[in-house]
Amino acid sequence: ATTLLAAALALAFGVLRAAGATVTRGELMSARNEHVRAVSGFLRSRIGGALPMVFALDPRSGRSLRFEGGPQSLRFVAELPAYFGRGGPQVHQLALRETAGGNALMVEFRPLQAGEAGPPLRAPEPLAQGLRRFELGYRTLDAQGRWTSWQSRWETPEALPLQVRVRIADAGGEWPELVVALPLANAVAGGAQP
Repeated sequence: ATTLLAAALALAFGVLRAAGATVTRGELMSARNEHVRAVSGFLRSRIGGALPMVFALDPRSGRSLRFEGGPQSLRFVAELPAYFGRGGPQVHQLALRETAGGNALMVEFRPLQAGEAGPPLRAPEPLAQGLRRFELGYRTLDAQGRWTSWQSRWETPEALPLQVRVRIADAGGEWPELVVALPLANAVAGGAQP
């Protein structure tokens, strides 16, 4: 009877331990999914709200900079909601940086002052950490009105792309691909697009 009782207790403890591990895994997956949704929502609202406003002049070419986009960084102007700080048009900079905890997607805001980016409101903050991949792509329409192929670098900084693609992966795997439309991309030069 004692042996049977010990075996039953060992089985019960094993079942409880397995159930606890399953709950923990479920909570971790839920937290990761929530984080992915929050970061994706932030990127969609910030990039999608890009304004065709000049934030700097290229010292070499003299061109007005309205949107700078590289394979792992981008810079543009968008309205900053008041709950982030001072509100109003702010230069947004998103970039992948190496940190002590691995690669992190950092975000920085600078007020737009007389057509130039002012000093940062605060130090860059991590939006997502432990990333294995952060990849940006840009596209627009060609002269015939067809979509161009995705470019890893935006070559027309005086205009906004029509779409920005964001690909992210972390230790948990690939995030859902994010394609953001920029509704105000045609607002420069009377709707002219490269």
